[in-house]
Amino acid sequence: MEAAAPMLQMWLTFGVIFAAIFAYSSDRIPLEISSIATVAILLLMFQIFPVMDPSGETLLGPTEILKGFSDPALFTVLSLLVVGQGLVQTGALNAVARKMVVIGESFPRAIIVGTLITVLVTSAFLNNTPVVVIFIPILVALADKMGQQSSAVMMPLSFAAILGGNLTIIGSSTNLLVAGAYERTTGIDLGFFDFTTPGLVIGGIGMLYLIFIAPRLLVDRSSMSRQLAHGRGKQFIFQVEVSGESRLIDQTAIAGMFPGLKDVTIRMIQRGSEEFLPPYDNITLSEGDIVLLAATRSVMTELMNASPHMVSSAEEEEDDSSGIKRLERRVIAEAVVAPASRLDGRTLAQTGFRAETGCSVLGIQRRSRMIRASISSLRIEAGDVLLVMGSGSNVTGLRNNRDVLLLEWSATDVPMTELAPKALAVFGVIVSLAAFQIIPIVVAAMLGVVGMLVTGCLNVRQAARAIDRRVFTIVGAALALGAALSATGGASFIASGVVDGLEGAPTAVILSGFFLVIAVLTNVLSNNATAVLFTPIAVSIAAKLGVDPMPFIVAVIFGANCSFATPMGYQTNLLVMAPGHYRFKDFVRVGSPLIVIIWLTYSFFAPWYYGI
Repeated sequence: MEAAAPMLQMWLTFGVIFAAIFAYSSDRIPLEISSIATVAILLLMFQIFPVMDPSGETLLGPTEILKGFSDPALFTVLSLLVVGQGLVQTGALNAVARKMVVIGESFPRAIIVGTLITVLVTSAFLNNTPVVVIFIPILVALADKMGQQSSAVMMPLSFAAILGGNLTIIGSSTNLLVAGAYERTTGIDLGFFDFTTPGLVIGGIGMLYLIFIAPRLLVDRSSMSRQLAHGRGKQFIFQVEVSGESRLIDQTAIAGMFPGLKDVTIRMIQRGSEEFLPPYDNITLSEGDIVLLAATRSVMTELMNASPHMVSSAEEEEDDSSGIKRLERRVIAEAVVAPASRLDGRTLAQTGFRAETGCSVLGIQRRSRMIRASISSLRIEAGDVLLVMGSGSNVTGLRNNRDVLLLEWSATDVPMTELAPKALAVFGVIVSLAAFQIIPIVVAAMLGVVGMLVTGCLNVRQAARAIDRRVFTIVGAALALGAALSATGGASFIASGVVDGLEGAPTAVILSGFFLVIAVLTNVLSNNATAVLFTPIAVSIAAKLGVDPMPFIVAVIFGANCSFATPMGYQTNLLVMAPGHYRFKDFVRVGSPLIVIIWLTYSFFAPWYYGI
């Protein structure tokens, strides 16, 4: 088969890129299918119209096109997603989030803004990826506790880290690549803080956009099933016994509420044979009190994480032979009492539910009327929803129980707080290894996965569930498109076209157009490939114009770091894609205005700052 003209393959590649972007943006086709179809089309296209070098060797075969699926950056992202899941499953950062919430309780926006500023500054000196990994679970927990959507903070987190990478030469791998290429081309070294001032200007304006505008453009993408699984808005009745070691002891009601029982509705307090009903004025909790309260699953899970023994089982059984081992992974789920159930008309102690199933009943939901009796003495009715906790196998065994109907979508793992120190140790080691460049970040991340599995912080099922197939397919497709654009000369064609088209224009206009081309291409090519490609072009343009190359080199750094408009533009975007429940078009909607803002800022600031 004869090779087609390179110009044909280049235009065909442009067509595939536009088609892929349209498919990603439309949401009519699942992201995974669009990505796989893009790769398949590239494989077929370059099989029919191969790209050859002067010696007749194929430049773009299946190996080169599929190489993206084995890219170290891809495995870094997937591994860090698994490590992050380990922190979530052990509740390792919940205590940090709780303290931050307490600090910023009166000013919730201030704590979010402070966190984003911390990320921006930290990213100037540390690798962006581990910085984002550290703050993802913290911001998710903060958003949840403050009643905000995680989607409102995840994308700003990634973008803040990228903006922080513009402050120093070690802020991003892109900066180091540009510095290396610039030194090889001119023999001049870039200083550590050579572009910090324009970086601060761009970072400051970008942060204003992230704080005041970006959250308004983001849509909550969390699924209904996820909301139901966390029990948001649906309250159960729980029974809390105040023991001698409880943090509730000696707490006095303030305006009818107890400080240790926030976000709950207290239905009754039982002290011996005496019962107290709301309002609770001048009542101090004492040892032995039983508190009946209504709360959602998420609120009670948080209380259980803070005080594991606070919520007692609704059954009055002392036999722990069927109880859960301390380090056995636990699951919380909902089960409906079936019609004609043996449980109907009996108290939980009379049913022997725990002895039979190995599952404890934590709470009960009954919609027909308000419950004002202790759960221990409450008689179960058909239609009641039981909130049960047990090992994974015991909860799954409820499928075959004729007395209850297990709502399998409601099953969630209980954070194993006993393993939190191990999860934090694993996490701290991999972040330190990567941040101080002791070993490559991909090696550190893979070791982190092994550490989470070996220590029991995660099981294989949870680790597999943490891997987002959208991330895997979109990265592979993006790198395949980048390889095709480079091999066919498409990237060079665009760069040369812009330079030739602006010939004769003022230097400031050429600089502005040069920046914009890089900012657009970095969202299709990888930012590193864009940086390496345009550094020598920047030097050539400056020499042709007879000006200092520094503003053009800084334009390459900042432009290549403008990877905001696509999830595959930068790996931190991929990291926040799953926690934020984002789609491709969310990045286009929020990232594109930020690119325009940064482009305009640099276009006006750089000529004044560099005296062009």
